[in-house]
Amino acid sequence: MDQQFIIYKTVLALSIMLISLLVAMYSTLAERKLAAFFQDRLGPDRAGPFGLLQPLADGVKLFFKEEFMPASANKFLYILGPSITMLVALLTSAVIPWGDSLTINGQTYRVQVADVNIGILYVFAVVSVGVYGIMIGGWASNNKYALLGAIRAASQMISYELAMGLSIIAVIMMSGTLSLQEIVDQQKGFNWNVWYQPLGFIIFLICALAECNRAPFDLPECETELVGGYHTEYSSMKLGFYLFAEYINMFISAAIISALYFGGYHFPFEDSLGLSANMLTIVGMVVFFIKITFFGFVFMWIRWTLPRFRYDQLMGLGWKKLIPLAIFNMVITGLIVRLLN
Repeated sequence: MDQQFIIYKTVLALSIMLISLLVAMYSTLAERKLAAFFQDRLGPDRAGPFGLLQPLADGVKLFFKEEFMPASANKFLYILGPSITMLVALLTSAVIPWGDSLTINGQTYRVQVADVNIGILYVFAVVSVGVYGIMIGGWASNNKYALLGAIRAASQMISYELAMGLSIIAVIMMSGTLSLQEIVDQQKGFNWNVWYQPLGFIIFLICALAECNRAPFDLPECETELVGGYHTEYSSMKLGFYLFAEYINMFISAAIISALYFGGYHFPFEDSLGLSANMLTIVGMVVFFIKITFFGFVFMWIRWTLPRFRYDQLMGLGWKKLIPLAIFNMVITGLIVRLLN
């Protein structure tokens, strides 16, 4: 492994981390602006032109807020909870192929931190650890509302991970690989998986909303019942970690949806543009981020349009509807793949 390769991968990993943080920061502004549009008001417009400095103002406020820790809290776990949540959110991006290949000084590199052949399993493994950050934070706070929110989060995330996993199995059966890079490359041009897996896509999208604790699935932090849910007792940057992690998870979920079902960095008629390999890769990365932005908008649109579920409705949807539908989709896909082969 040469030095240039190590430097490239290090720069790429740091760039993706910084982009994730920047996207999370400005997603808060985008959400507030969209909420204002849906509710026929202005939204943030004081900090900078058009409110563009509002995320920076919010970040400074979180940094300088009083650092509060309940006297009866388990101090080590209290700090560990938001740290795990933030770390897991950032780790998920490692296997996502953000672009095709770049040629630098005669060497070709993938725009992907780690091209592992079990990319989807890696994503699921890392995402499943995220619930520990929420559980630990809720339990360590020694607050009944925080504990209830943490229990809700754990049961919700476990329930919807099952349907999400089953929906992805159908994609794996079609593509014959667990590598996200290969799944994206098989969708070159307009051969997107969403045309073959429309039901799987809808199931995955609903489960992604639930996994990110986004409305109408935001029962773990239901203000009307649980004050603030699992982060009731958090303030300053510990609270900021939980809030940032939610937006980073939303960004990564949009990226995985785009990669699995909408061709990732591929787009129609890309071969007919006559661009150089590096330029085509850059254009593909821009297209990928446009797709991610669209799904980020969809996440926010759903949040400010639909009312929150009751908890029994939430569990009923996951266990009685989504899991049977995902199993049905998986069986039908298996039969079709078997017949075609």
